[in-house]
Order: sequence, then C-alpha cells, then structure tokens
Amino acid sequence: MTLLRSLVAISMMAAPIAALATTPADLMIVDGTVLTMDANNQVIENGTVVIDKNKIIAVGGPELATQYTAKKQLNVDGDIVMPGLINTHTHASMTVFRSLADDVPDRLHRYIFPLESKMVSREMVRVGANLANVEMVKGGVTTYVDMYYFEDEVAKTVDKIGMRAILGESVIKFPVADAKNADEGIAYAVSFINQYKDHPRITPAFAPHAPYTNTTEHLQKIAKLSQELNVPVMIHLAETDREQEEISKRTGGKSPVQYMADIGALNNKVIAAHAIMVDETDIDLLKQYDVGVAHNVSANTKSAKGVAPVTAMLAKGVRVGLGTDGPMSSNTLTTMNELNLVGKIHKLENKDRAAMPPITVVELATKGSAKAIHMEDKLGSLEVGKLADIIVVDTKSPNMVPMYSPYAALVYGANASNVRHTIVDGNLLMEDRKVLTVDENAIVKEALQFADQVRKTVVASGETVK
Repeated sequence: MTLLRSLVAISMMAAPIAALATTPADLMIVDGTVLTMDANNQVIENGTVVIDKNKIIAVGGPELATQYTAKKQLNVDGDIVMPGLINTHTHASMTVFRSLADDVPDRLHRYIFPLESKMVSREMVRVGANLANVEMVKGGVTTYVDMYYFEDEVAKTVDKIGMRAILGESVIKFPVADAKNADEGIAYAVSFINQYKDHPRITPAFAPHAPYTNTTEHLQKIAKLSQELNVPVMIHLAETDREQEEISKRTGGKSPVQYMADIGALNNKVIAAHAIMVDETDIDLLKQYDVGVAHNVSANTKSAKGVAPVTAMLAKGVRVGLGTDGPMSSNTLTTMNELNLVGKIHKLENKDRAAMPPITVVELATKGSAKAIHMEDKLGSLEVGKLADIIVVDTKSPNMVPMYSPYAALVYGANASNVRHTIVDGNLLMEDRKVLTVDENAIVKEALQFADQVRKTVVASGETVK
C-alpha cells in the first residue's frame, strides 16, 4: 500500500505541473486592441497575438498569454494592433526629388522625365530607396509595390531593412538610365526576376510604364513572360488625358483598359495604378480579368487628374488597395497618411456623407491592398497561418484621445508618427519609434548630401529651387 500511495501522490503532483506547460513562441503582443481584419472584421479588446518564426500562430484574448511563452513580449497597453499597411504603388527612390516643381503643369513630361535623364543612377536609386524604406517602416508600411529603374539596387535596400516588397523593373520605349529601349528594359527585368525569384520577402516583377509609353508588341511580350515566369506586372493605367488621347488614336477610339484587354495584356498578374478615367465597361473588364487596382487619391487630387470611382469598383467586386504614388506625386510614402483623404474625398465625390465609412477605408489599406496584389492568402489580416506583418498604433497621443471607434480614430485622427512598432516576417523592424535594422541618421544624412547634387543639377538647368 505504501508504494501505491506514493504513486498516487506523485500523479497528483504532476497534474498541475502538466497543466502549467506552455507552448514556446518567438514574439507575443499582449493587451492590444486587435483589429484582425478577418472576414468578420473581429475586434479583440485586451487581445493577444502570438508569433513564431515568420507566422502568426495564435490570435485571441488574454488567456493566450498563459498558454504561450515568448522570447520577447510587447505589452502595448490597449494600443491598436493591426495588419501592416501595404502601399500598392510607388516609386520609392524618388524621395531625393521630393518637393521639386510641385505645381508645374504636365509635370511628368516637362519636369520629371528630363530631371531623371540627368540624375538617375545606381547611387541615386540606392540613396532614395534607403530613405523611402525608413519612412515607410516608421509609417507602418510593411509591404510596398515599387516601379522604377535599377530595381536590383532597391532590392538590396529592402533586404537589409527587412521589409517585404514587389519590385518592378521599368520598361519604357525611350532611352532611360538602365536601358536604351524597351527590349533592353525587358531583358534587364528578366535578369532581375531570375536573381530574386526565390527570395522570401522580395517579389520581382515587370513594370511597363504605361500603355502609351510602350508598344503593343512589348506589352504583349511582357504579358506572355509574366505568365511563364509567374510574376506580377505593374502599370500606370487610365491615369492621364495624354494616355487617353494616344491610345484612342492607336485603337480608333478605345479606352486604355479596353485596349489592354484586346491585346491580351490584361490578366490576374496586373496591378493597375490609378484607374481614374474608367467607365462601367472598363470596371467590368477589370473585374473580369481579376486585375488589382492601386488607388492613389492624394497624388491624383494634387495633380488635379481626378478621383478614381472606387465605390463603383468595390460594388462590382474589383480588387482595390491603397497606394501613395511616388514621393514627387503625393510627397508621402505611408498609406497611413492617405486614410483621411480617402475617407473624405469619396464622400465629396459621391455627395454622400455615408460613403466610404472608416471601416471600409481600413479594409482598403489592409486586406484590400493584399487582394490588389494577389497576396490575400498571406497578408492583410491577423489570422493563424498568415505572415507576421503587424503594426502597433499609439492611442495615447492627443490626436488619438479619446478612442471610441478604432476605425474612426485611424481614418480621421491618426498619422504616420502614431505608429509605435513595426513587425515584418516576425521580426521587429521598429520598436517604440526606433528603427532597429538600419542606421536612420546615416541614411538621412546621405540623402541630404545627395540633395545638394540635385540642387546643383536643377540650378544648372535653369530651374529655380525654392
């Protein structure tokens, strides 16, 4: 009996010890206002998000904190925990040109293209991309879609800071810094794609500038190659009057969207930037071909080009996400700063105060943007199995107090500087506003030094720098 009693006693002692066993994890965020952005837009008060390696392994209430033991824990004291923002369209390296000739009419052709012909180089692309990456990480952007030259240089900067990006090598019919013509541009893009096709955070892509700056043959070639190589294609589409006029002449009156469909260049690889000048037929084609649309409201209103009919697109189920366009166009690179204008401009455009409510705007910035880049299976919501790209937004700053609705607070009150922590692929890139993976001060200093070269170049060309 003595032996039996001993075994029972040991068993009773072991039971509570086993109950206390916890699952190991790498990172745990506790006491957050968790905006899951899942199918039901579930909000979890005093919520917990658990990360192991680069994936989310648990999302729920405070009880999770007793079920997991993490190497690092972030107690965010009620702050908003949400999916990282996805900037669906930009030209990151152009940060070094920001605030030049902001109000010049036909600025792209009269100012930007000529400036780029003098200044674009590997050095310029590297310096500008480094600055852009820091700005985006500090503004809560965890993934961005870029279109520019020397994208292999951009890729190096993305890899170093730890962000996620779709990087499109530009293809255009006239000579540019890294290609004499479109054929060379395509060859450069193919080489870049082969170099980065297996990178865990970088997706290489083709980026034909626009329908009117490329030939039909080159657009068809890119469409074919994108299917063969299984990579995205980003393009400016239905953005400008010049584009409309030139495509109309080329086709006998068709719109750019109709033209792209007719030549076989519209498909589910395409991320179309802008889509301002579209009618109902065009919207139906965007839906039919499963095209993603990057909505860049601040850039489009600043340039007086118009407002994309996003409410009509959403009503028809088109994939729409938010972008900033380049830093010469919107002067910002974080979609956190887009939310306010997106929420308001569509009310004005539709003359309907109820149009584009805050929850819809936040959807566009997160899971909508993930859908626009065809990565909704990996990004855009805080759900088990998805990649751990997460931001924490401060709710104690004066502009965020009080917070009755986290969606309204984000859309009508927040700005980029309210982002406290930025996590990509399970790694903390910024903690309490301090960037951890690169030297922010050194990057800013180098950008300021490069700006001196820009000033000299602009002044030498007879322009005025104010």
